[in-house]
Amino acid sequence: MSYSVNTNVSALQAFSRQIQVSANNVANALSDDFKASQALNTEGKNSQVTTVISTDDRPGPLVDDPMTTNGSLKELSNTDIATEMVQQISAQRGFEANTKPIQTWDEAVGTLLDVAG
Repeated sequence: MSYSVNTNVSALQAFSRQIQVSANNVANALSDDFKASQALNTEGKNSQVTTVISTDDRPGPLVDDPMTTNGSLKELSNTDIATEMVQQISAQRGFEANTKPIQTWDEAVGTLLDVAG
């Protein structure tokens, strides 16, 4: 495979990890005390795309705990569904953009093999 295609493949893997992190955040959005994670894709060694995952330690909203009678509060998840939707759309577009060069490379190699064969 060419150098460029390897870079595109690493980007596809990174965007896949970004979607996984966001999907986990959405799945746990209603879990008390859940701390959302963030996936940041960066350029790594040899132009490969790497993903850095970090936890957002900001507290979630505090609400009355209906399971107690003493008026205590409980912390909800700090996941913002709107932010997660933006992250998922962004990752989807990045995934789509990185599949195009791979498809073009595949078509070019196929044409060369047809001409040579």
